[in-house]
Amino acid sequence: MPDNLALDFIGFPRLSGHALLSLRGPEAAVFAHAQFSSDVTALPVRHWQWSAWLSAKGRTLAVFQLLRVDEEHVLLVLADGDADAIASQLQRFVFRRKLKIEVRTDLVVAGSFTAPEAASGAAIAVADETLELDVGSDALPRTLKIAPAPASTAADDGTFERAWRQSDLRYGLPRLSADQREQWTPQQLGLDRLNGYSVKKGCYPGQEIVARTHFLGKAKRALQLLRVADGTASGAQVQQNGAAIGTVASVAGDLALAVLPLEMAEGALSVGGVEAYGVPLLDGLAR
Repeated sequence: MPDNLALDFIGFPRLSGHALLSLRGPEAAVFAHAQFSSDVTALPVRHWQWSAWLSAKGRTLAVFQLLRVDEEHVLLVLADGDADAIASQLQRFVFRRKLKIEVRTDLVVAGSFTAPEAASGAAIAVADETLELDVGSDALPRTLKIAPAPASTAADDGTFERAWRQSDLRYGLPRLSADQREQWTPQQLGLDRLNGYSVKKGCYPGQEIVARTHFLGKAKRALQLLRVADGTASGAQVQQNGAAIGTVASVAGDLALAVLPLEMAEGALSVGGVEAYGVPLLDGLAR
């Protein structure tokens, strides 16, 4: 049975919250390079990397996977964010560049907590119309597949989506809800752990702020993983010794990524009046 016909039935539940945005044309890679934080033109064909779209003030609007499918096709995998709104905003910068921006509703994204069959690291495996991506490590294997939408998919009660989101947080991948967009710099969100931005390539929105923070060593806050009470909301304050010291940027069940000072005093942390505990982040998701 071909992969693209029934992802659900071969152990790959659909990640219905993920959306795909296609940039296609002779200048797709050049356009993406000028708009996003990663070095797109240095990315080989059939490879992917983490990237972000920033505001002019260097604040993160979206974090995503950027795939160089071929010489004229860049595909964004958006786990969060309104793909239609992002497409509309990007369209304002196209001008006369030769590319087409399109939300790919004909494709679906599905995942599995298993090692990939052929993909490895940043290299994408292609089989017919299916793209396979390695989005894990030996510590927590994960595979992502992108394929034409099947005629029908099994309903998910949200259990798998929640588990996937929690695994993202364990790797230090920020999942930004609407209230947390345009709040944080890439450094505060730990995108350096994912190789999610470049300080060496040419200009892109927010590049000056990112480079200045990097080269002058002005980052004073960073992302930390916490065990919190189930039901904690993004934007909640993290407190220590009765004072607010940070903010929850991403949450999934009883796990949260919080932006906290690099240097903290001794003392227990709490969120919403409930004690919070630090949890080590997993390495291995940088691409």
